[in-house]
Amino acid sequence: MLINVKNLVKRYGDLIALDHFNLEVQEGEILGLLGPNGSGKTTAINCILSLLKYDKGTIELYDQPMTPDAYDIKRNIGVVMQNVAIFDELTVYENIDYFCGLYISDKHTRKKLVAEAIAFVGLGDFKKFSPKKLSGGLLRRLNIACGIAHKPKLIILDEPTVAVDPQSRNNILEGIMELNRQGATIIYTTHYMEEVEQICSRIAIMDKGKIIAMGTNEELKQMIKSGEHINLELLNPEHLELSEITALPHIISAELTDHQLVVKSGRGKNTLIAILDYLKGRNITIGKIYSEPPTLNDVFLEITGKALRD
Repeated sequence: MLINVKNLVKRYGDLIALDHFNLEVQEGEILGLLGPNGSGKTTAINCILSLLKYDKGTIELYDQPMTPDAYDIKRNIGVVMQNVAIFDELTVYENIDYFCGLYISDKHTRKKLVAEAIAFVGLGDFKKFSPKKLSGGLLRRLNIACGIAHKPKLIILDEPTVAVDPQSRNNILEGIMELNRQGATIIYTTHYMEEVEQICSRIAIMDKGKIIAMGTNEELKQMIKSGEHINLELLNPEHLELSEITALPHIISAELTDHQLVVKSGRGKNTLIAILDYLKGRNITIGKIYSEPPTLNDVFLEITGKALRD
């Protein structure tokens, strides 16, 4: 086991940021760490990295206690935080060389690693550029290169695709999966559920300082009540009484937007026939019909609630 966290407690005065937090990360996986704002994700990561003192519990990496001076362990960790952390006065190449130099002292080895990192994130045409001349997507890729140039075995990525265009997001996600194929274990935090579904082999959902659900994408979907989403195009929706749809057996919710009716049914329940019978009885004409399984976003909202968080 690469990471083993047991009964971690972290308090800020009366606030309990981590409440007997437990986490196991297996070598070679991509673990998605999800949670609402204030759920404790960043606190947990900072404790795991030994950047924060905690009140109770144990943290082991590579079967060794993680401490602030555990430099042999820290050399095998790469961290890419949400806020881009680079030096504006250095070029792309100089930035990557500096951060790689924190771990690799041999110049010949470092030169090779920096070149590989630049090629990996596709910054070969920009290595002499200053960061202020780079787009948001290129800055994110530079940030990743600085964190992974020393070839760490464990990589922690905190919201690496925030505010980038779809092309850059796709490039970053493909790069993360390639790092994993090369042997890196990855912890990935994001608010983009589709990214987690795309790249993560296992998912942990946090709330109120603890893990409240964990499993594969499909395992998490089996934990919730929601089943398929049925989408119906209604040509004359003015004859519809939404309350009558929600009163049908096994219907969790129904929403009507313009001419589009979206119905959520219970897991394992076939409700389409009942809906069609109701619409026929109301002389409502149906256009297109399609259904889709529950998404990870449905899982997240059902488990953590829909209330807004600060």
